[in-house]
Amino acid sequence: MSITVKGVIDRKGFGAGTWAIDSEQGETYEIHNPPSELQKKGLKVKIEGKIRDDIMTLAMIGPVLEVKKFEIAK
Repeated sequence: MSITVKGVIDRKGFGAGTWAIDSEQGETYEIHNPPSELQKKGLKVKIEGKIRDDIMTLAMIGPVLEVKKFEIAK
């Protein structure tokens, strides 16, 4: 399923840690293999991507979002 998520990047401290986006709607999505540009806590972004139902993670903080493209908010 393809979605667009607007929100703020956060580093969640579970295990080795994982990058996530906390959406404006209150949902948290774990970012699958985030590009280095998205690995900045507090960054406001819009991410277009795909929910990966075929991936399980150790963090289990929410749906896994594979980034197709993104914009950093000005």
